[in-house]
Amino acid sequence: MADFPLPPVRMPAPDPLGSSILVAEDSLEQRDLYVALLTSAGYRVLVAGDGAEAVQVAQRERPGLILMDVTMPGTSGWNAVRVLKADSETRAIPIIIITGLSGSWDRDASLAAGCDEYLAKPVAPARLLEEVRKFLPR
Repeated sequence: MADFPLPPVRMPAPDPLGSSILVAEDSLEQRDLYVALLTSAGYRVLVAGDGAEAVQVAQRERPGLILMDVTMPGTSGWNAVRVLKADSETRAIPIIIITGLSGSWDRDASLAAGCDEYLAKPVAPARLLEEVRKFLPR
């Protein structure tokens, strides 16, 4: 059997820093909808199922934008936002809160926690993409 050299394997280049979106959502159905919408729009998407996981993924991956639910098991979205905004390595990452909590108090609490934008569920796909593009143009 003859030895043939294998062609060089080309690995894809890593995404530029900050070109991905982290979706932190405990509802699998909602998370899948966001992932499908964002990937079809050309974004690289990371996922987290709760606030603590969102903090870990954000610190490790440094996404360009975070979409964060508020009501999740364990660490809430608001607490995760506070942690990320207190960390010098992640504080500049914009965070959009997307929540079923739609009262004015909830909006104020979200902004006080440090989020950059607040959207009440349900969010129309076009509206979500409009907000995403404000922070992470394509």
